[in-house]
Amino acid sequence: MPFYSAHDGTRLAYHVSGDGDPLICLPGGPMQGSAYLGDLGGLTAHRRLILMDPRGTGDSDKPGDPGTYRCDRLVADVEALCEHLGLDRIDLLGHSAGANLAVLYATRHPHRVARLLLITPSTKAVDLEPAPQARLDAARLRAGEPWFPEAFAALERIQAGEATAETWAAVDPFVFGRWDEAAREFLALCDRHRNAEAAAVFGAQGAYDPAAIRAALAGFGAPVLLVAGEFDLNTIPAAAAEYAALFPAAELVVQQGVGHFPWHDDAAPFAATVAAFLARPR
Repeated sequence: MPFYSAHDGTRLAYHVSGDGDPLICLPGGPMQGSAYLGDLGGLTAHRRLILMDPRGTGDSDKPGDPGTYRCDRLVADVEALCEHLGLDRIDLLGHSAGANLAVLYATRHPHRVARLLLITPSTKAVDLEPAPQARLDAARLRAGEPWFPEAFAALERIQAGEATAETWAAVDPFVFGRWDEAAREFLALCDRHRNAEAAAVFGAQGAYDPAAIRAALAGFGAPVLLVAGEFDLNTIPAAAAEYAALFPAAELVVQQGVGHFPWHDDAAPFAATVAAFLARPR
């Protein structure tokens, strides 16, 4: 696989698949290797995917300074990748926590970003976290599922500030549109490629200035697509709608029947939505 050098000398990896114009993809986690993105539901039929392994994850080296795991400092790694690839303008996709990095990059280098895609995005960078009751209300959409009583009780404890490793594990079914063996295997893949040390630094104090980011997004002129999952409790559709409203003209698509990983739950509609957006003139 190809590598490039960050501005501090850290060797970073990226993975390339598919044909067509490049789409740079930033994984979530936070600080998770890009393997779980796969081909993003078949998007390789439409675009050449460039999946970045953040420093300390996947095939990228760990940095000498753990403080460089902080989200705002990772912007330089995205810029170094663009320079390495010789790209003056990019289409940029961020999933989950990776959307925070994508947004920070877009606000710092708006001239570089031709299109911005935020997939079930974390809203921490813009301080739009849903209220606990809003998440509980959204969770009740799954009341007919056999796993719901135990998972909902755990969610209530988490929203009340009583989170434990056990309660977090119990709410895993809420992450997916279907809680089956394929979902369990996918979640295990995600867990294997996450750097917990780096994740603890990613959103540390100083990573975000929500007021400044919001102000910058209000003047961000490139096309923006937000994809939310109907059942996603990380970023419920109502929060995604608030996020979209921060841009001059963002498009919000709520994909039905899916959770936090829409390309995994229902690949064809996800790939079709993203491909259609990318096919429009800039």
